[in-house]
Amino acid sequence: MSSNSGIQIPSRLPLLLTHEGVLLPGSTMRISVETARNMHLVKNRLLKGTSLKSTIIGVIPNTRDPEHDTENLPTLHSIGTAGLAVQVVGSNWPKPHYTLLITGLCRFRVAQLLKEEPFPVAEVEQLDKLEQYTSPEEMSEAAGPEGELGELSQRFYQAAVQLVGMLDMSVPVVAKLRRLLDSLPRETLPDVLTSMIHTSNKEKLQVLDAVSLEERFKKTLPLLTRQIEGLKLLQKTRKPRPDDDKRVLAVRKGRVLPGRQFSLDEEGDDEDGDDTAVLERKVKGANMPEPALRVCLKELKRYPQFIYLPFQWIQTSWLCGNTCNCLDIRAARVVLDSDHYAMEKLKRRVLEYLAVRQLKSTLKGPILCFVGPPGVGKTSVGRSIARTLGREFHRIALGGVCDQSDIRGHRRTYVGSMPGRIINGLKTVGVNNPVFLLDEVDKLGKSLQGDPASALLEVLDPEQNHSFTDHYLNVAFDLSQVLFIATANSTATIPPALLDRMEVLQVQGYTQEEKVEIAHRHLIPHQLEQHGLTPQQLQIPQDTTQDIISKYTREAGVRSLERKIGAICRAVAVKVAEGHYVTKSEAAPAESAPQGAEVSADMAAPPDMPIVIDHIALKDILGPHVFEMEMSERLTLPGVAVGLAWTPLGGEIMFVEASRMEGEGQLTLTGQLGDVMKESAHLAMSWLRSNAKTYQLTNMVGGSDPLEGTDIHLHFPAGAVTKDGPSAGVTMVTVLASLFSGRLVRSDVAMTGEITLRGLVLPVGGIKDKVLAAHRAGVKRVIIPKRNEKDLEEIPANVRLELDFVTASNLDEVLNAAFDGGFPGISNPLPLPHIASKL
Repeated sequence: MSSNSGIQIPSRLPLLLTHEGVLLPGSTMRISVETARNMHLVKNRLLKGTSLKSTIIGVIPNTRDPEHDTENLPTLHSIGTAGLAVQVVGSNWPKPHYTLLITGLCRFRVAQLLKEEPFPVAEVEQLDKLEQYTSPEEMSEAAGPEGELGELSQRFYQAAVQLVGMLDMSVPVVAKLRRLLDSLPRETLPDVLTSMIHTSNKEKLQVLDAVSLEERFKKTLPLLTRQIEGLKLLQKTRKPRPDDDKRVLAVRKGRVLPGRQFSLDEEGDDEDGDDTAVLERKVKGANMPEPALRVCLKELKRYPQFIYLPFQWIQTSWLCGNTCNCLDIRAARVVLDSDHYAMEKLKRRVLEYLAVRQLKSTLKGPILCFVGPPGVGKTSVGRSIARTLGREFHRIALGGVCDQSDIRGHRRTYVGSMPGRIINGLKTVGVNNPVFLLDEVDKLGKSLQGDPASALLEVLDPEQNHSFTDHYLNVAFDLSQVLFIATANSTATIPPALLDRMEVLQVQGYTQEEKVEIAHRHLIPHQLEQHGLTPQQLQIPQDTTQDIISKYTREAGVRSLERKIGAICRAVAVKVAEGHYVTKSEAAPAESAPQGAEVSADMAAPPDMPIVIDHIALKDILGPHVFEMEMSERLTLPGVAVGLAWTPLGGEIMFVEASRMEGEGQLTLTGQLGDVMKESAHLAMSWLRSNAKTYQLTNMVGGSDPLEGTDIHLHFPAGAVTKDGPSAGVTMVTVLASLFSGRLVRSDVAMTGEITLRGLVLPVGGIKDKVLAAHRAGVKRVIIPKRNEKDLEEIPANVRLELDFVTASNLDEVLNAAFDGGFPGISNPLPLPHIASKL
């Protein structure tokens, strides 16, 4: 082909409708093909074609929303771009589609639509001439340098050179673009540069519709000028620094640079002058350890080029200062007593720790771990310790943490890396000797990202945490001055190695009398303040508080109690907000009151008198009683007894029921029982069968074997709750003995203890929680193993005086105490000891 001959596109072109932009001649564009018509075009034309002509298609911009495409072909834009399909890539995920790489050749006008299915084909008219490339000088002469077109061409060329000159020539793409300006014909520059600068699809569509070259220059020159003005404004708002070239080089190498904020009227530098000098003074005056100082000074030398270690961490974590460690044990005792009622053992241990701290400030450890039910004040004790020491307090919630990076941090090579919770907590409080509360340490998880419990071993070991290394800082940090306090509901789920690092302090539940005192000392004043009430507007007598505790809550802590008090405050707040109180004379009689009345007549009071909550008002506000004393109601038939169980939420009473029917001697167990409880049931059955004659136990037909011709069903109510443990052994024996003998178990007795095949009673855990649960339920006699007698010293004196404790070393003593008048077959029953009186 000669140098002056033109290149013609086919007169008939398949049309590709695209929503993704506007393809201009001389530019390259990636187009995603997903619609049915476009898919047919790719399959039948591009993939099956063998000649160069088959790879030339017409690209028509479709301004219609693709979500509203229908089977009918939309109205076509009159002008499109003939393009050469350079690359076709297919994929089946998430759905079948193709991606085309198309280079624009020239404009065309749709003369006539020939067909629509399976893809549109049109007869087209070529608008641009495709000439072989000639020199820019020849193209300038052809354009007529003296005419208006020549002037526009020259102005456009100068603006393009100015735009490229404002960019960084060290970038390869920018250097290539500068060379293209001198080699491309001037008439192709508007399309090429419009596709490169920031323009909207509407503006590109206007350039596409500009068939005349003169009109095309007029359309694109304002776009080019706008881009130049934007770059000038950006350069004005950014103050150049002498190390910009080095910073750009560091960015290309993937280094992290220090950020800086600029303002539009920024003229001079900071008052401090050189940032490096300021940082150097702070680093040298921080009194940091020698290894950390060496790392800081090394990074400081690299600061003018790039920062690898974030200096905001150096200025906060490593420049931490010590707070006052002045201790007054008397003042500490007053603070603990004012913040917390009861909890004498825990407060005594805390005071011991503070006293040793006062005598020896460099004490290492111990790591205290408060274990107890929810709502007993474990977290608030940690706050009180921090207030007593005059230190900052920081709580770290560990529940559900399953990534060791939460403890040790991420390495800075990762995108979005950040320090661990320990170092981040130190940054938050701004000192290096705070009180850290590691909350819910028993609920740590484990995943493919590591075991956070193992990462805590170094943190909580006094012999190792003086050189704790966070992956983000990558420098040893001294944690020996931090006071760590952990909390947990149970030690069963804490790994043994981690549990060995901590001193476990059991925080037991409260007695009913302690809850009453806590409510009137702390909960009621707090709720009055939270609801905007005063004691002159609302009063809750102690009898009412006791009814709330016994009939509406049954828990080891006081969270539900506080919620119930809050409900009372809200009901009273409604009356106070109405601006008047209803007197008794104005109130309607109770029998004529409408259903759903908010407050009863007994709750109403004269305007100048506080509202006093009595038992009737309490029922109106909180509704019917949630818990009733059901002991005597449940133990009206043989084969029922009450056991005591321990849960992470505190102690609970547990009813055990048994029944028998004619059968083949099978034992059925229901109630979501674990393997240990199932074994205890079989032990109880075997012991009773072996001693059936001694205790005069018979089956349904009068035989000496209780299981002969009889099936036994043993059930633990609350079947949705999983139960396990050995402490229900004595209860199962008592239930089966009651069933076989036909005698009722005392309705005021509860028991706990593990049994052996020989009839011995072994000690169990959680005695205090179980005894408090029995006391809450109204039990009068508690049977415990003989070897648990020492645990009764932890029970409050008022509870011991109200309960009759029986210590049993064998099952004979258990059965003798569980039935009125003893159990048949027990020779010379011993008198029951009243241990409470001896304690």
